[in-house]
Amino acid sequence: MTPADLPWGADGLLPAVVQGAADGEVLMVAWMNAEALERTLIGPHAVFWSRSRGALWTKGETSGNVLRVVSVRADCDADTLLVTVDPAGPACHTGARTCFFEGLSQESAPPRIGASLMALEAVVDRRRGADPDASWTARLLSGGPEAYGAKIREEADELVRACAGEPTDRVAEEAADLLYHLMVGLGHRGVSISEVAAILASRAGVSGLREKAGRSGEGSG
Repeated sequence: MTPADLPWGADGLLPAVVQGAADGEVLMVAWMNAEALERTLIGPHAVFWSRSRGALWTKGETSGNVLRVVSVRADCDADTLLVTVDPAGPACHTGARTCFFEGLSQESAPPRIGASLMALEAVVDRRRGADPDASWTARLLSGGPEAYGAKIREEADELVRACAGEPTDRVAEEAADLLYHLMVGLGHRGVSISEVAAILASRAGVSGLREKAGRSGEGSG
């Protein structure tokens, strides 16, 4: 299917749902015409049609919060587009990660692990170069692998002990501590959580035993 095959509306537009690649969260909804879609397909950033300005616009062209395109798909009726992206920052003009943060029901949705990790990733990035005396994250980053590595080992050991016989809430707390320190380590090395998610996705449906056997020769002389 090509852009020319789509049933463009009378105004020449189709709605485009923008979704985070790492966690599947819906970030925003915008509009595309054929040219915006073609530019988006070329990449690397998502381009939309602004109905208020009557012009093409690249999301983040002024703020820097661009949306790196991962994939573009049409729904079963080909009248709605799904743009999967790796966002460089908040998608909403309010500064929120997603435009969909206003709850209308009494029941609150549980937090999404992907969104939580990406928010933590942003915090770690902001703490880079901060005063180590004022921020624990900055202290770990300035201390390098020796500092955050010691904490990763410590928290991993505490999580193992919690799994062996402590209450479930303690298991969750220790897991959160380990994830936090792991994110600091990833941030220090410049590895994004999206890269980790991509590797996990590539292993989906693959036997763990087979995957480990394929890596058994790593490091051997």
